[in-house]
Amino acid sequence: FSVDDLVLNPVQLSGGFQVRLNLAKVLVSNPNLLLLDEPTNYLDIVSLRWLARFLRAWKKELIIITHDRSFMDSVTTHTMAIHRCGIRKIAGPTENVYQQLMLEEEVHEKTRVNDEKKRNEIEQFINRFRAKATKAKAVQSRVKALQKKERLEKLSDTRNLDFTFNSAPFNGKQLMEAKDLSFGFEPGVPLIDGLSFYVGKKDRIAIIGKNGKGKTTLLNLLSGELAPLSGEIRHHNDLKLAYFGQTNINRLNLQKTVEEEIMEAHPDNNRGASRKICGIMMFPGDDALKKISVLSGGEKSRVLLGKLLVSPANMLMLDEPTNHLDMESAESLLEAIDAFPGGVVIVTHSEMILHAIATRLIVFDNGKATLFEGTYQDFLDRVGWKNEIPTKQRNQKVNGGGNVDRKLNRRLRAELVNEKSKTLGALQKRIDEIEQEIASLEAMVAQNNKDIVEASFKANGAAINKSSKELHASQAKIDSLFSELEPLHIELEDKTKEYEEKLNRIGMMP
Repeated sequence: FSVDDLVLNPVQLSGGFQVRLNLAKVLVSNPNLLLLDEPTNYLDIVSLRWLARFLRAWKKELIIITHDRSFMDSVTTHTMAIHRCGIRKIAGPTENVYQQLMLEEEVHEKTRVNDEKKRNEIEQFINRFRAKATKAKAVQSRVKALQKKERLEKLSDTRNLDFTFNSAPFNGKQLMEAKDLSFGFEPGVPLIDGLSFYVGKKDRIAIIGKNGKGKTTLLNLLSGELAPLSGEIRHHNDLKLAYFGQTNINRLNLQKTVEEEIMEAHPDNNRGASRKICGIMMFPGDDALKKISVLSGGEKSRVLLGKLLVSPANMLMLDEPTNHLDMESAESLLEAIDAFPGGVVIVTHSEMILHAIATRLIVFDNGKATLFEGTYQDFLDRVGWKNEIPTKQRNQKVNGGGNVDRKLNRRLRAELVNEKSKTLGALQKRIDEIEQEIASLEAMVAQNNKDIVEASFKANGAAINKSSKELHASQAKIDSLFSELEPLHIELEDKTKEYEEKLNRIGMMP
């Protein structure tokens, strides 16, 4: 909140700032237990980082609901999942829950198959010897056992978002170029001033910064929905743009069905193709006939994503596309973005997405928009957010004093960043090698299991023996690799913290 905001009546605040106000009231009340329901909604990236630091330092109990997986993992000690109408609580990050649930479902299915096989054998025995008096006691015993034994049901498939963007070919180098771009809604108050950059055919450019600083405005300028006050934006002749905008949800016709909205975007109004996209976006069958007015925020976001799939594109512009999406859908979207062969420009406050895909940044901070060549981690290491820089260091920058000290600091920092890159890079490389080898061995284990099943049907003892030996050897190697992997992860985490502390100490030196 700015100083001017402090005198406003709360009803005059936007929805996002009202959420912040309620969150602030909860945080200052000093409760024994914090219950936070989607506290990250409407928070910008700087506020998210502050909230994460606050919650990590919180000494009392905390229960939080959030679809931001990286945020959740950074502030919690246990994860609770609602799955198949039940609740599971497991120590550690969300990954532990997913692995445990997958393991339990695998065990359930194997047990069900074995139980079904035994049940069939018992039923065959009963049917075969039911009429024989000498077997009456044995038959009756098996009938009672069968009645007592609970029958495991086959687990239904869980529906998850799974799609790829429809790509259009592009043979040039640059999809778009912005040169000396300037824009502002009020005279003399520019949101963007002299910004220049290009979008390459495989670029992943993230636009980051606080709310209300001009990120969405920049996307609207690039898409042609707004005209710059000065400068120019040049599009390649073969550019095919797909734009997911924040305000596009409000443009959905509340009286239309999901199918009608997607058909409207289809160049041929093809109902069959539109129905297929509805299915991909988790609106199968009659769900495609739901009206937009009854959909949740996440469902409306999926409708917008479905409309993007209608026409081929070689450049995506995405404005906070994970808003309202659940954790699994957000990760599916991330996979689709990663697999897209064209260029991507994305506005997001999710550090998970930034770390995963961004290779260049446009940063709205300190009252200006600038291009940063590098990843988000590079930005945090080399520049950082203005409000996170210690006051003493910030004052030195403003006053212009201590040139020698600043040069020394820069040199020490550069040397430390280089050392950090080499040390952590070597550890990460070995971790990646081990994880790739584990993945390869797990694929072999899956194939061995398949071979054993097939050999069992054919009663091929030699093949069963051979596959079993390979299976046990692969499993032993996997166990050995996991034993090597765990201390490497711990070492990587410890080294990362160590270097961050060293870099912070250099940053606070006079």
